[in-house]
Amino acid sequence: MLKVEKLQKSFDGFMAVADANLEVSKGEVVAVIGPNGAGKTTLFHLITGQVSPDSGHIFFKGQDIAGLAPYQICRKGICRSYQVVNIFKRMTVFENVQVALMSFLKMTLNVMTPARKLLIKETLDILESVGLAEKSNQISGSLSHGDQKVLEIAIALGNRPELLILDEPTAGMSPEETAMALGLMNRLSGKLGLTILFCEHDMELVFSIAERIMVMQLGKTLIQSTPDLVKSCRQVQEAYLGGGYLTDA
Repeated sequence: MLKVEKLQKSFDGFMAVADANLEVSKGEVVAVIGPNGAGKTTLFHLITGQVSPDSGHIFFKGQDIAGLAPYQICRKGICRSYQVVNIFKRMTVFENVQVALMSFLKMTLNVMTPARKLLIKETLDILESVGLAEKSNQISGSLSHGDQKVLEIAIALGNRPELLILDEPTAGMSPEETAMALGLMNRLSGKLGLTILFCEHDMELVFSIAERIMVMQLGKTLIQSTPDLVKSCRQVQEAYLGGGYLTDA
């Protein structure tokens, strides 16, 4: 579904992504890991059109999407969440997801029907799938940090993605919230059949859910393989956290 080849991006002479290569097959759950500053978030920015690459290719379902605008990439089936929560905090939980659905279905210019009457079932179905249906009328800014991260995923689902990209989905969460997020990712992959690409610092979560793992260091791909092979790779052990979790797990 997704293939990244020899991707490069520099900012004022700093090479944030130097030689990134990545493959994600349909239905897979793939993790990207690496030390802080390895280029993970920049890689996600490149895939989703937030920034344009200096060189290299990004193929989605066989089409090179490198350099397309974010909204164009979103409409092709790639949606994402961010490290820092990105929601409409003064709107309700329901309205956040409803707006995403209306945008995807090109209903935002419909001035004849009040928005409160549109896509009610579809919106509630998404909220039910992520466990937020009971909080649909809450103001989004009043949610816990964990629920705000889940709401951001629900907003992404409103754009009917085929590939869902999650940038540190459990960052700042409590252990209980992290466990809930892991369950949600399993449901999205299993029941909904979504393809998921994510980066995460919680290695226990990574190795419990990822089918393949890509490791980055200094903007380069060191390896992409199964969790067992990644753990046993000497180059990864030396590069990633001094080998800590990877050698002891």
